[in-house]
Amino acid sequence: MPHEAGAGLAPGFRGVICASFGATDDTADHDTGGRPRHDLRFESATPGTLSDLRSVLGRSRVGVRLVLAGPPADIRAAAAAAAECGLLEEEVTLLSDEAGPCVVYCPHCLTTTIDRAAGSEVECQGCATVLAITDHFSRRKGAYLGYSAHAEEAS
Repeated sequence: MPHEAGAGLAPGFRGVICASFGATDDTADHDTGGRPRHDLRFESATPGTLSDLRSVLGRSRVGVRLVLAGPPADIRAAAAAAAECGLLEEEVTLLSDEAGPCVVYCPHCLTTTIDRAAGSEVECQGCATVLAITDHFSRRKGAYLGYSAHAEEAS
């Protein structure tokens, strides 16, 4: 989405912001309960599009709701950006395309890796450590926690 993401959004918006990522349009049928609606469409969650989302959220007020739809990696990154803007977990609805890639955070080198196969292990793109993927999801990082899969074997 171009930098006009907030175009048409009145300052102090208190309705529902519906943002979709990739080819999905899962927000189209989302019931806003009669509240005003502002739709956003992004190809993916890049630093630029997340900046656009933060800008839109910055124009809103307390009481705004956010609906995010698309691949897990994209909507989780967008949810983390929303948390940075002060939105609470209860104010954000995630409509995940479960077939999408998984983002894994490496505590060894502090980078994130996208696991396209969504398996139980992935090689970290930062330090090449083989990471086991846990069920623990960090909303702040927008990623699942990984840990050295073969740490016991090395000792």
